[in-house]
Amino acid sequence: MGHLVRFSSPGTVDVVEVEDPSPGPGQVLLETAYSGISAGTELTAYRGTNPYLASEWDPARKLFVPGSSTMSYPIDAWGYEEVGRVAAVGSTGDEDLVGKLVWGSWGHRSTVVRPAEYARQRLLPGVEPMTGVFGRIGAIAFNAILDADIHLGESVVVFGAGVPGQIVAQLARLNGARVTVVDPVPTRRALAERLGADETLDPASDDVAAAVRAATDNRGADVVIEMSGAYQALQEAVRTVGYNSRVVAGGFFQGPATALKLGEEFHHNRVAIVCSQISGVASHLQHRWSDLRMSRTVLSLAHDGKLALDDLVTHVFPAKSASDAFDMLDKMPQDVLQVVLDYRETA
Repeated sequence: MGHLVRFSSPGTVDVVEVEDPSPGPGQVLLETAYSGISAGTELTAYRGTNPYLASEWDPARKLFVPGSSTMSYPIDAWGYEEVGRVAAVGSTGDEDLVGKLVWGSWGHRSTVVRPAEYARQRLLPGVEPMTGVFGRIGAIAFNAILDADIHLGESVVVFGAGVPGQIVAQLARLNGARVTVVDPVPTRRALAERLGADETLDPASDDVAAAVRAATDNRGADVVIEMSGAYQALQEAVRTVGYNSRVVAGGFFQGPATALKLGEEFHHNRVAIVCSQISGVASHLQHRWSDLRMSRTVLSLAHDGKLALDDLVTHVFPAKSASDAFDMLDKMPQDVLQVVLDYRETA
């Protein structure tokens, strides 16, 4: 028997037994080794704040509409940061795939069937298996960098030093930017500095917009990337960016945006707020960049020692203790970065 993580109701996590699936023709059976928890998206389902729970997404019109909800409890195997091995194949001729270590998105479950082409998403030799959980979240961070359109020598401010923010800050430096990271948690600021941030600021005590202008001859940042999903941070990001410049909103915002003051700096400084969301790539880049290429690039940079990902893992729980993991993320977010569920028999 296998098992999966179920959100039975808001704030309630159960690990339930399920039958292991069997691969059909052209399919492979994957046995999960590790599964990372996305502290942003997944907590919206855990807490009950995800918009899919309150309204219906109309894919044809790309609108949320009132009425029935797209998603309801129980929610099974939510998650998109997985790595595992091919345990069986459904077609003769695919036997060479057995044992291959692959990454992808199949939720918090011990086994899953996927198309055989999934086995193309292999970790490079020498990469630690757990690093594979960053394939998807790394692409989310990479997409924000593409939307930011950073140029050599520019000043970039990153709001939010959680997992995606830490990756964004590193990628921005690789693009040749001078990077300032803003976060209220001291340990997160310290990690950002250790991973190469040029400066960090505490929004609880620092006037971020004033400090950035003082460091840029009063221009403000060339681009600001908001990865925390907090409206207060988005408002300060608008204050911090320079005239006629861009704020990339990569966080998953919840509830009403009462902290925004769009009649002040946003209006007077002609600030552009650009949404960065993994369902698409900037229109002028979509002919070259895809989800798969972004993920592969991030994992390749980690393989080459240019991007620190393993440093972001702070807690590893046995998969059957998923309830404890989500409870900690919900109640003590300041003490956590990347939380990983371990599905190995010896966990």
